[in-house]
Amino acid sequence: MKSIKVGLLGVGNVGAGTFSVLRRNQEEIRRRAGRGIEIVAVSARNLERAKERTEGQCKVVADPFEIVNDPEIDIVVELIGGYDTAKELVMQAIANGKHVVTANKALLALHGTEIFAAAQAKGVMVAFEAAVAGGIPIIKALREGLTANRIEWIAGIINGTTNFILSEMRDKGLDFATVLKEAQRLGYAEADPTFDIEGVDAAHKATILSAIAFGIPVQFDKAHIEGITKLQAIDIKYAEQLGYRIKLLGIARRAKVEGGEGIELRVHPTLIPAKRLIANVEGAMNAVLVQGDAIGATMYYGKGAGPEPTASAVIADLVDITRLATADPEHRVPHLAFQPNAMTDIKILPMADITTCYYLRMTVADRPGVLAELTRILADGSISIDAMMQKEPAEGETHTDIILLTHLTQEKNVVAAIDKIEALSSVVGKVTKIRLENLA
Repeated sequence: MKSIKVGLLGVGNVGAGTFSVLRRNQEEIRRRAGRGIEIVAVSARNLERAKERTEGQCKVVADPFEIVNDPEIDIVVELIGGYDTAKELVMQAIANGKHVVTANKALLALHGTEIFAAAQAKGVMVAFEAAVAGGIPIIKALREGLTANRIEWIAGIINGTTNFILSEMRDKGLDFATVLKEAQRLGYAEADPTFDIEGVDAAHKATILSAIAFGIPVQFDKAHIEGITKLQAIDIKYAEQLGYRIKLLGIARRAKVEGGEGIELRVHPTLIPAKRLIANVEGAMNAVLVQGDAIGATMYYGKGAGPEPTASAVIADLVDITRLATADPEHRVPHLAFQPNAMTDIKILPMADITTCYYLRMTVADRPGVLAELTRILADGSISIDAMMQKEPAEGETHTDIILLTHLTQEKNVVAAIDKIEALSSVVGKVTKIRLENLA
């Protein structure tokens, strides 16, 4: 049987890793796929570097449209990133009847609904395992391995840069700015790290996971996004003393609301009990925790980035498409796990309506009656206190920190209570609020 011919758009680190792993493991891959998978053409801005990375083994072109319009190519692998050009190339490849593999989470989070609909109409596949958590097979697990389950929630450490920064802040007691510079020096953070540290990258991935878990359209515009730039080392320290660790989590959860059901879709720093396995994921590693009604909790851990881990996921998609290329399109695994005509549009909840626990830190005057004022405001807002820690004021200081952990409560109640607390004459500055998830 003749080999499947692949065109590669982009020969950066992941593209080079894909070429290298595919060549190195070609016999093993052939045995699994049932036929050879061969990269026959690549497109790149830097032609000389592309020729060097592909060792002269395939055609190198400057114009990526040459590849998507080449009738000899069966599968297009999109690794150029971004939104506009990538979307145009992917849509053109689909229009030409080619299958697509992409690692582009931003593209799918913003335009996935349109792309999947076009692929469905054309009878081709769009595979995207590499778009979420690098080499960890979380997409396949959700789409296939857990298909018997009603997924209740997902919580993931899905950005290695922020996890490295938070790990270093906790281990070394350093502030955010200092650790960010070190992360950039070591290559864990980009020169412009905005997408990572502001939570946007994690939100792209959480959006994709929510669509597969719950059978809803991709709705990145409705995700709540907070990054780690405002986190202070003191809160990481206090969290540790209370038995928690702070991680940037992407969370997608079913929630009961008046009149039915809603979906929480949010990315933000989160306190997690230190005894939880996911709280002990350190450095640039990724982990995704999935709660299903039949199986309970399962966790998927590994490298979320890097040339060869991501290439592993790209090639797994190539093998899947090769196996299924001749199958009836109606009998393939749906792009978002659910049949296209069975998707639902459950409401994504605004943050004001979500329910979770909270860590609240406030600096207050060290005098009698202050704690009573705080607890009265919280009680009036139907907010129950789970734990409290009051620090001794430093010698000569007249103010001290009080840290409160709450039981489950609605976000809007906490926001209203904070407004009242900050208005007290005994409270100095702003109240620090960090959400807390027990993940039990």
